[in-house]
Amino acid sequence: MLTDDVPGCYYNRTVQFFYEHSGKNISAHWRPRDYVVVSLGMGVSVIVILANILVMVAIFINRRFHFPIYYLLGNLAAADLFSGIAYLHLMFHTGPWTIKLSKNQWFVRQTLIDSSLTASVLNLLAIALERHQTIFTMQLHSKMTNRRVVLLIALIWGLAIFMGLVPTMGWHCLCDLENCSTMAPMYKRSYLVFWAVLNLFTFSLMVAAYTRIFVYVRHKSQRMSQHTSQIRHKETVFNLMKTVSMILGCFVICWTPGLVLLMLDGLGCESCQVLRYEKYCLVLAECNSLVNPIIYSFRDTDMLQTFKRILCCLCRRGDAGRKDTLSGMRCNTLEQEVLSESNGNNHHDNHNDDNNHIKRVKCGRHISVGGIRLDN
Repeated sequence: MLTDDVPGCYYNRTVQFFYEHSGKNISAHWRPRDYVVVSLGMGVSVIVILANILVMVAIFINRRFHFPIYYLLGNLAAADLFSGIAYLHLMFHTGPWTIKLSKNQWFVRQTLIDSSLTASVLNLLAIALERHQTIFTMQLHSKMTNRRVVLLIALIWGLAIFMGLVPTMGWHCLCDLENCSTMAPMYKRSYLVFWAVLNLFTFSLMVAAYTRIFVYVRHKSQRMSQHTSQIRHKETVFNLMKTVSMILGCFVICWTPGLVLLMLDGLGCESCQVLRYEKYCLVLAECNSLVNPIIYSFRDTDMLQTFKRILCCLCRRGDAGRKDTLSGMRCNTLEQEVLSESNGNNHHDNHNDDNNHIKRVKCGRHISVGGIRLDN
């Protein structure tokens, strides 16, 4: 239980006390800026939640996605879903509502945001490293076992939760008011610098991994172009460059403004007006959780087909006036089987969609076999 028994500590002070000390004033009334930020934040959060739920359901119901890379994509969607929920929770506890929070409630609010965003960034790094390992071994899917994937996912969440809880374990300024940050008035400035540097380091690893992938594939395609058309070589390099640029570009656009503000606040820049841009930078960082499904999942043709079937079934159930849960939809409305025929070929041949996979999806009165829709 927090008390004021420790000399020099302010455990029994209110949230408002720390905000006033750091110069981050809490308005007692809603301002136009507050309405804009909250409305924008809630809209982004709802879209993030729905988009990532769709990705998770698609990966769960389609056996073609039961491979390590898709498990990591599913975990990324879970992290981004958590991020959307955490940010929605923040929108209901910001502005004039902040003054009503206890210190414990304030720390919970910040822990949810920090943990969810950290989990999302760590998942992006895990996907980059998995792709690096897979491409350099010339495999369609990595040889990572399910056990290793589970351990990796557990490690990601363990680190994310730990990072979110670090301030509550002592890296706060309740006993050191002079080092309180401006953006997070109960966090030490040094923690903001640490969090920003950690994310910059993570981004550096992603850049290194994708750069090696690009150079390697470009070199391989150049050698192959001696036996194939030069046009195909250029298309391969261009498509890869476009994907890598999207991944790194979106990360930079969404995260750089916020990380710069954290660094400026952590280094004690009093003339930088970090509070003026704080909330907009946080919305921008949250947008990365919306961009991730688009880059990593919605551009996958098989994933898009699964999305369409899910939405098809939901629409048909809605037209019939029935309500159901996602699990009920899977059991009663959407039947999806991926059958692999064994014809004595090796493991690589088992992944050939044209020869060895027959996909049967029943949705309403239509059955799709190998992408061709048939009526019952």
